[in-house]
Amino acid sequence: MLLHHEFVRVAKRDPRKLAFIDRATDRRIPYGRALLGALLLTARFRRLDERYLGIMLPTSAGCGLSIIATLMSGKIPVMINYSTGAAKNVEYARHKCGFKTVITSRALLKKIECPETEGMIFVEDMIAGAGPLDKLKAGLKSRLPVGAILRGIHGGDGDSTAVILFTSGSEKDPKAVELTHRNIGFDLHAAADAFDVRQDDVIMAVLPLFHVLGLTTTFWLPICRGLTMVTYANPLEFKTVAGIIRDEKPTFIVGTPYFLMGYLKQAQPGDFASLRVAVAGADKMPEWLQQAYQKQHGVQVYEGYGTTETSPVISVNTPAACKPGSIGRPLPGVQVKIADIDTGDPLPPGKEGKILVKGDLVMKGYLGDVEETVLHIEDGWYETGDMGVLDEDGFLWHRGRLKRFIKIGGEMVSLVQVENELQQLLPEGIECCAVELPDRRKGARVAVAVTRELDRKGVLGGLAERLPSLALPREVVVIEELPKMGSGKIDFRATGELVRRQLGV
Repeated sequence: MLLHHEFVRVAKRDPRKLAFIDRATDRRIPYGRALLGALLLTARFRRLDERYLGIMLPTSAGCGLSIIATLMSGKIPVMINYSTGAAKNVEYARHKCGFKTVITSRALLKKIECPETEGMIFVEDMIAGAGPLDKLKAGLKSRLPVGAILRGIHGGDGDSTAVILFTSGSEKDPKAVELTHRNIGFDLHAAADAFDVRQDDVIMAVLPLFHVLGLTTTFWLPICRGLTMVTYANPLEFKTVAGIIRDEKPTFIVGTPYFLMGYLKQAQPGDFASLRVAVAGADKMPEWLQQAYQKQHGVQVYEGYGTTETSPVISVNTPAACKPGSIGRPLPGVQVKIADIDTGDPLPPGKEGKILVKGDLVMKGYLGDVEETVLHIEDGWYETGDMGVLDEDGFLWHRGRLKRFIKIGGEMVSLVQVENELQQLLPEGIECCAVELPDRRKGARVAVAVTRELDRKGVLGGLAERLPSLALPREVVVIEELPKMGSGKIDFRATGELVRRQLGV
C-alpha cells in the first residue's frame, strides 16, 4: 500500500465528505478539495530538484496536504520539530539528510521566533502565487478517474520510504528514522481494527505531525480510512482544545499523558461526552489520570506503547482487552519477546528483560547510520531499549528505559521506579525526575529534581520505606520548570545536565 495513493482512492470515493476541520484557520475542507489542493502543491514541489523536503508546519490541513504532495511529487518528507530549538533542528535535519528546501510558514516563524533562512518556502506564498492556470490544471486532474490520477503521480512500492522522523533526543543526539509505506500502513490499519474505527468517527488531531504518534494515528489513519479530522495547531493551549472537543464533538482522541492532563484540568462537565475512544501514548500514564477521566467524564483512557522506530504502536489496551497499569497486548501481527539483559535469551512470562519487537511495523533503519541500525535490529528483531514483562495473559508491562537503569555497587537501580515511588509521596502539582550522578566509590548515585521545595526529611524518610538503600536519592535539586520535549515528555538529558551543573559535578 502507498499512503498517498490510498488518499487518492478515498478522496475519489467520497469527495464531499469532510477531510479537515481546521480550527486554526476556520476552514472545512472536503476530500475532493483536499485532493485538488494536494495536486496543486505537487506541481510546485516537482520543480524542486531535491530528494528530501523539510516540512516544518503545525498540525493543520496545510501540513497534511504538504506531506501528501511531497510524496505525490516523488520526494520524501522530513518532519522537523519546531518546539525545541527550530533553527537548530532545521540545520541538523539538513545536515543529516542533505537537503535545502523547508516548507514552513511566516506565521509559525514569527510565533516561535525562528529566523528565516535561505531555502525556506512559505505556504502563504504558495497559496497566493497559484494562478488561474495552475488551479485549472489541478482541477482538471482531480476530476480524472482514480487510475489516471495514480498514473500521473509518483508510484513506488510498500518498501519505499514514506517519511523521515527524528527520535526525541531526550537521551542523546536524535537519529533519523526511515519509515516505509508498509511500516505506517500496517500500523495504522492494525490500530484502527483494534479499536473498531468506524466511518462516522471524527479524530481529534492535535498532536504534532513531527511526532510519530500524531503522524500515524491522527493523520494517516483518518486520511487512509476516509475519516474526518479536527486539527488544531497548538496542543498546549489546553483550554482552547477542551473547547474544540466540546464544539466539534470528536469521537476519538490520541494524546500524551501531559496533554491529556491539561485538557482534563480545563474541561467542564459534558465537554468530553462525544468521545468514544481515548488513547494515551508516548509516556507512562499515571493511574490517577485514568481514574479522573473515568470519574469526571465517564471516559476510559486506554494506554498504549510504541517507539518512533515501530511506526509507532506496538501494544495497546482496547475495549475488548484491557488491563489498567499495563501497556496492553501487542497488536495482531506484531511479535514481542522479552530477552535477558545479559545473554539475550528469551525469557518466560513474568520475567523482566529487554523488549524486542518484530513485524511489518519495524523501520527500514536509521538514515545514513548503518552501525546504529545493525546495533538495534538483528534478524528482524528491533531492540526497543525498554525493559518490560509479558504476563500469562499476553499483556505487556513497561518497566522503564534500559538507559534509565544505573549500576550502583554492582546492583541495577531503576530511575523510573525511583520516580514512581517518589511521585506517590509528593504533593499534587510537583513533578520529579531522577538522574544519575557519578560516584567514586559506588560508580553512581541517584539525585532527583523537583519543581517545588518540599519537606525533604519527611519525603525521603517515606521513600526509605519503599526503596532499597542503594536507590535512595542522595541529593534533591529544585528546578521550577523541568525541560520538556515537544510531546510534553521530560527531557532527561537536559534535566541531568541542569542537576549536575547546580551540584557542581
